[in-house]
Amino acid sequence: MSDSYASDFAKALQVGRPPNVRKLFPNSQALIVSGKVIDRALLAKGRAMTIAANGRNQFVIRGALAAAQKAKAAIILEIAKSEGGSGAYCATNFWNLAAQTDMLMNQMGITIPVAIHADHYGIKGPDDVAAAKIEIPSLFEAGVTSIAIDASHLPDDQNLLTSLELAEFVPRWAGLETEVGEIKGKQGLSTVEEARFLIRGLNAHSVFPDWIALNNGTAHGIQTVEHGIQVGLTAEIHKALEIYQVSGAQHGTSGNNSERLKRIASQTRTTKANVATALQMISWGVKVDDYGNAELDAEGEFIKLDDAGVTEAMWQQMKAHAAQEGWQGGNYKKLNLPFENRLLGLPASVRLRMAQAVEDFVYDLLTNVFNAADTAPLALEAILAAGNYDIGFKASRMEDPAEWTPEKIREKAALIESDKGPEGDFED
Repeated sequence: MSDSYASDFAKALQVGRPPNVRKLFPNSQALIVSGKVIDRALLAKGRAMTIAANGRNQFVIRGALAAAQKAKAAIILEIAKSEGGSGAYCATNFWNLAAQTDMLMNQMGITIPVAIHADHYGIKGPDDVAAAKIEIPSLFEAGVTSIAIDASHLPDDQNLLTSLELAEFVPRWAGLETEVGEIKGKQGLSTVEEARFLIRGLNAHSVFPDWIALNNGTAHGIQTVEHGIQVGLTAEIHKALEIYQVSGAQHGTSGNNSERLKRIASQTRTTKANVATALQMISWGVKVDDYGNAELDAEGEFIKLDDAGVTEAMWQQMKAHAAQEGWQGGNYKKLNLPFENRLLGLPASVRLRMAQAVEDFVYDLLTNVFNAADTAPLALEAILAAGNYDIGFKASRMEDPAEWTPEKIREKAALIESDKGPEGDFED
């Protein structure tokens, strides 16, 4: 760490940690910041996006932090509602991700800024809205510094109205992500009209998301068909939203090769790229291709690399448990919860190689694919320029709230022509 960076880091540590983080970790030397700070750093670099690593296990968290430190990159650590909400399939959850991150950052001497993001906080109906009003404050009390309010499962008018209702529970300093178009692969692709409707309606009521996520052709989990992120569609939608200063959040990057991801970084306004399944598989020692997709043998089984990831004995236990539960393919993700403590009990040499494999993969993404290297100093600059943990909004109100009353929202939504794709459970 250079003398100038060390000086800026010390100053940022004093003013850049949000109040919930300072309250939880008063003596910490970990620079946990708002998601806004990370977005601004990537925008300042230009044609760059950073990883939002889904910390499904502690080895992923440790490896991602080490890679970011090496790359001098500002990053996001996240967990989604399906992964770490009240029905979690991971030991990492909304309420312990910040604590795990703070512990590891202090232990490892991590000096890059990190945001803690509650991803895909899904809303599917009135009961979810009522629960969210109680639960969302608890996430910020636990150290979350950024959230994705995802009501994309609902019709366009309800998506907007629900997003407005729940935005009141998100601190103004925190990062905010919104979503249009449920992530369904090549079905139900988002349109410019849908995206503009959502962002314009939010803007009219002074809600200024940092990111918008789209259904732009990708899917969660292990990819089984030949399609992926539609770069042209993404660029078109981002261009239409440019005056509202909203960045892109790219979901489902596993399954898209490095060349396509480079194009997303260089040709769109994306600053946040979620990576989940690939990191989990790599930590376990499963072979993945350039797409981050787990490779299968002739029998359709995952290929476990020798002398990588978990021990062979542990892998056999994991496979047996999955078979007993009827879990196949992408549902191997459900092994995270019952096996976290068993994996933490493995020999130190094994635990280190699990984290190292994640570090190597993430470092390559940050430096050679996402163009995120050296964004940590830019994040510090944003904090120091504001002199505060709250760096403000990128946008200002341009829309007339009188044109975006609940009645007019419903009227406008009725005129939108779109294909939402098939019904079903598309959560990861």
